[in-house]
Amino acid sequence: MSLFLLGAVTMGFVVAGLFFLRFWKETRDRLFLAFAVSFFIEAINRAALALSDKPNEGAPICYLVRLLAYVVILLAIADKNFSRNRARGERGSRKPPTPADGDAAAT
Repeated sequence: MSLFLLGAVTMGFVVAGLFFLRFWKETRDRLFLAFAVSFFIEAINRAALALSDKPNEGAPICYLVRLLAYVVILLAIADKNFSRNRARGERGSRKPPTPADGDAAAT
């Protein structure tokens, strides 16, 4: 029964990876690509676990692979946020006027 469940979880990760891969192809947003890669890493991890002689999800290598998948997502989120901040700075966004700037309506 546990092999069946590992197979089902593996299939779910593959489907989720394909889902995000489709959105990446449409938008070319690296965040979607990172999610797809992360789900594919998880799918490979679960498939390897199911194909091993004695499946043990508590093995340290399983946790390291999961950590890798989560780090990929965290790096993509950080990249998305920093690239958005850089794009705002390049556009020359203006700060709102302060009373010290000589705005007569503020006094």
